[in-house]
Amino acid sequence: MTARSTLRTTAAHHRLAAVGAIAVAGTLLLAGCGDQTKDKDSSDSSASASSAPLADKLPQAIRDKGVVKVGSDIAYAPVEFKDDSGKTVGIDPDLADAMGKQLGVKFEFENGTFDTLITGLRSKRYDIAMSAMTDTKDRQDGVDSETGKKVGEGVDFVDYFTAGVSIYTKKGDDQGIKTWADLCGKKIAVQRGTVSEDLAKAEAKKCPSGKKLAIEPFDNDQQAQTRVRSGGAQAGSSDFPVTAYAVKTSGGGKDFEIVGEQVEAAPYGIAVAKDSTQLRDALQAALDAIIKNGEYDKIIKKWGVADGAVTAAAVNGGK
Repeated sequence: MTARSTLRTTAAHHRLAAVGAIAVAGTLLLAGCGDQTKDKDSSDSSASASSAPLADKLPQAIRDKGVVKVGSDIAYAPVEFKDDSGKTVGIDPDLADAMGKQLGVKFEFENGTFDTLITGLRSKRYDIAMSAMTDTKDRQDGVDSETGKKVGEGVDFVDYFTAGVSIYTKKGDDQGIKTWADLCGKKIAVQRGTVSEDLAKAEAKKCPSGKKLAIEPFDNDQQAQTRVRSGGAQAGSSDFPVTAYAVKTSGGGKDFEIVGEQVEAAPYGIAVAKDSTQLRDALQAALDAIIKNGEYDKIIKKWGVADGAVTAAAVNGGK
């Protein structure tokens, strides 16, 4: 997905079939919170800095700490969320664990609302942000996607996955929604600061007089899902893997359905401050290493999202 307002459909039917494998994780519950509390769980890395093959690529300060601090909205299953025991699990924590073994450090996830993660990077609260964040040109350049104005110095991304955006409704009650244009005259629930919100705002500007698209933003995706489930909004939108997971698991598969095709397929990136080039390059090397040794594919297949896999780690590949 990208922050552009022009929608492009993708091979949705192929992706829908592939993500059916998410049933592997179907017993896990959607859980999490959007507060600014530290998650006690870190990705377990048994490799020491002395034995890890890529440890010397990291900045010395991080090698000395042995920890990479990760800002993440841990309420976005199956990308990152808490299981029944309170442990942080998902695609991102698993990838971070594998990368940590290459770098000889632990990746420590700290929970925060999605729209504050880049600010947390700027303030040095986090070393990186890893939270299903789409790599877009606007985020690279520090530009507000709605106003087009410069709001910060931007970030660099190490791209590790590809996903699009989907619309969902209550199961059996799609309200005639098949495309984004069908949302005019209705209300959509989205997570604040996401590309789903950007797309909804762009579509709202196109709606004819008398058929306003109402947009209700929330701190996290589960709040948006609750709004749709209760009938307070006719539709919701989030990244395709997240939507597909919710459709599969929420209410035992009885709560939601995906409508129409996913749009705006684009890379997820690990966000790094512009002045952290050494850390950025170390992450790229670690990701390339786990792609090469097969760990990456195992993780992506485990979570049933193999269609979003990448074959190499790119830097700032978003457009």
